[in-house]
Amino acid sequence: MIRRRPLAVRRRDFAQSQSSTASQGTTPDTLVIIVSSKTTSGVSYPRSMKKATAKHLIERYFRQLTDGCGNEDCTNEFCASCQHFRPVDKNSAAVKALELYKVNAKLCSPQKKDLDPDEPESSTNGYRPEFNRMTSSDLFPTKEAFSDVYFLTEDSVSVILGFCEEEGDFSALIRVIGRVFSSAEALTQSFRKTPTCSASSGGANGGAAVDADTEGETTAPPVDDTGGAAAAAASPASTEETASSPLGSNDDDLTLDVEGVRRVYDRLQAHEQIEASLVNALVYLCPNLELDLEYLDMYHTNRDYLNIFVLVMENTNLHSPEYLETALPLFCKAVCKLPVEAHARLTRVWSRSGAARIRRLMETFQQLITFTIISNEYDAETLVNDDETVVAATKCLKLAFYASVLGGDLDVGHNEDSDDSDSDDDEITLQELLGEERLYRRGPRVDLLERELGVRTLDVRRPVVPFEDFVNESVNEVVEMDKDFTFYKVDADSKFSFQSCPFILNAVTKSQGLYYDNRIRMYSERRITALYSMAQGQQPNPYLKLKVRREHIIDDALVRLEMISMENPSDLKKQLFVEFEGEQGVDEGGVSKEFFQLVLEEIFNPDIGMFTYDQETRSFWFNSSSLENEAQYSLIGIVLGLAIYNNCILDVHFPMVVYRKLMGKKGTFPDLADSHPVLYQSLKQLLDYSGNVEEDIVTSFQISGTDLFGNPITHDLKEQGEGIPVTNHNKQEFVDMYTDYILNKSVERQFKAFKKGFLMVTNESPLKYLFRPEEVELLICGSRNLDFKALEETTDYDGGYSKDCQVVKDFWETIHSFGEDQKRQFLQFTTGSDRAPVGGLGKLKMIIAKNGSDTDRLPTSHTCFNALLLPEYSSKEKLKERLLKAITYAKGFGML
Repeated sequence: MIRRRPLAVRRRDFAQSQSSTASQGTTPDTLVIIVSSKTTSGVSYPRSMKKATAKHLIERYFRQLTDGCGNEDCTNEFCASCQHFRPVDKNSAAVKALELYKVNAKLCSPQKKDLDPDEPESSTNGYRPEFNRMTSSDLFPTKEAFSDVYFLTEDSVSVILGFCEEEGDFSALIRVIGRVFSSAEALTQSFRKTPTCSASSGGANGGAAVDADTEGETTAPPVDDTGGAAAAAASPASTEETASSPLGSNDDDLTLDVEGVRRVYDRLQAHEQIEASLVNALVYLCPNLELDLEYLDMYHTNRDYLNIFVLVMENTNLHSPEYLETALPLFCKAVCKLPVEAHARLTRVWSRSGAARIRRLMETFQQLITFTIISNEYDAETLVNDDETVVAATKCLKLAFYASVLGGDLDVGHNEDSDDSDSDDDEITLQELLGEERLYRRGPRVDLLERELGVRTLDVRRPVVPFEDFVNESVNEVVEMDKDFTFYKVDADSKFSFQSCPFILNAVTKSQGLYYDNRIRMYSERRITALYSMAQGQQPNPYLKLKVRREHIIDDALVRLEMISMENPSDLKKQLFVEFEGEQGVDEGGVSKEFFQLVLEEIFNPDIGMFTYDQETRSFWFNSSSLENEAQYSLIGIVLGLAIYNNCILDVHFPMVVYRKLMGKKGTFPDLADSHPVLYQSLKQLLDYSGNVEEDIVTSFQISGTDLFGNPITHDLKEQGEGIPVTNHNKQEFVDMYTDYILNKSVERQFKAFKKGFLMVTNESPLKYLFRPEEVELLICGSRNLDFKALEETTDYDGGYSKDCQVVKDFWETIHSFGEDQKRQFLQFTTGSDRAPVGGLGKLKMIIAKNGSDTDRLPTSHTCFNALLLPEYSSKEKLKERLLKAITYAKGFGML
């Protein structure tokens, strides 16, 4: 068996070849092709004969592909004279000629009339190859033969790599890789799809689908006789040709053969010596990309410029240390220079690449962020916001985040009507007079990428990559939220804020940003009140004061809050100050907590009938038959808003759809699984039923229920719904209308009032821009996981106590022995809430202070400061007995 030599194609710059070959008597169109020794029958021939035969046949195939046979009626699909033949450039023809030679494809006989009578014919079928003749030295090139390769295809890489593997020397490929991957122009022209690829591709990966008849072809600009490949690539004609091609018919289509690029990377990365060339080329390339995008606007000049960024990110080794130190940071900075429409297009391309590749993108950028942060030190003076690498990587991570959103389970419709009171008002506000309008503007500016994509985080139910995976704990540990908040609200045009990429922050860090926003608004209202009071000669009232009676807390709170919402809604932005009539407690936070708890206990009392309670889900839902007026529901909304605004945890139990509706989405069928699980299962069985729905289930577009008093009522989902049967064809419509009625229409009056009250407090807050619905629930209700071990580790001691004191050890042993209900009672007694704050009990700063020596007195607490005053009891048993009595019967406030 004769061992074959590898195949390769060498592209020459024709302008240079004209001058360099003139003295040798060769023509400008000379092609250099590496051919293999080939036998067709197993018979061994002299090497010189085989080389000559192979050369001659490949020349014939090449001439057939470029000039044709001259027969106007030719039917050979591999002949340029065939009517159905698609013209190819000479480089593609050279590669195809090799392929045809390998499979012994059909050869046409040239027509006699095409031959020059003044020149003798060839000895084979009258064919005379006038151009593209090969010399014997071209059959066995040296590594210098590839010095004029200026763009790459999958085939050309395969040929060069095969040559290098046979020679045992990769220097030729390393030089080609360095030359091509360091040039934006060369990369734009490399690895292009063939017309067949673009026509038949359409998969999520944007890959190429090459049929057997066109395998090995590549699309490249035609090489003229004056400017060579580089000139052709930059010529207006080339740009127009690309724009008018089918590849440009879809805005998100790429001219890049992504699947081919992946195969090339797989082969290149098998050789370690090539990796350094890729790294160095990328380091050289990226500054030029930045300059091209910033000063030459290259993306709008040539939309194929995006190919470079897709091509580079297909490298699966970008997370390795070689790239993380220099190359990847530079590349991320170049990505940031792309215009927003290019970011959107790149995001859409990535969103179709599949879960594994989106995750790899996410992990690559996350590793760069983490690697950079742990390699540096940050403090209040040296901010992570000023680290260009972290900022650029975070902005790139944002593209991967929205790719995950776009590729996930989207619901871009079903939006609630906007109830925001952000109306254009020509009146000059006090903040504008004070020059502080930027700090107190209504909500953050619109996210340009979201607007370009036409999608929000709220629109996805299940992203490709879970939201939690985009959170970077290293960032959350070093970010200074007070400074970051200032950048977000005031200096967004000149400074980067991580709140503009909230997906990277955890709920604890975002709640700190919200806390700063709320406090600044409170101080603003306090200043405004003081200025107005001075101008009008009235007593200033800088707080939202509520004086209520425990026995009539709903009536007192409702009347007071309703008056404030009608007369001066801005007072709701003041700091809450609650006073219980007849009690001496001063509200530093603890009294407000108990006020919220008592209000909720009253309003969610089943006897009132404002809400219905589901025993299975242990959650409340709006009672569509409630006789209460809208003001009561508005009060609930105001209470929830005030709790967020004043950093209080509430014990409320709503299904997630309530928070989705508060954020602007209507309830849809998947929401029933959480709010009405029995109904959800019934409707799901209806959708999954494969039999005859009309005959077997026998239902119509009229649904039934009960009113507040248990009387049966009916509702037509359609006009005269009783007479419209549910069938296999309309069962989806029935389910959608049923769901819309239960979650939206039937409770429209109640929920609209509830949301109105909520927005009275939060309409100017960045809440809806920073938090997802599940995070809003966590913000309002706190964490349900009570980790008292974490609380023990973070507790501070005062008054002579320490963690090593015997009474302290006895105390924690007693707490850990309590049941779930007793632990919640202890939290309620000590902090004013039986729920853990955002981030868990480890984020709760509790203080245990010594309150005298052994005594029969009960422990006391300052709920405003999460402080427990604990006497130094003589025994563990006495401590437990006194503590249980205190947490079981504690009620009311007094002055100590």
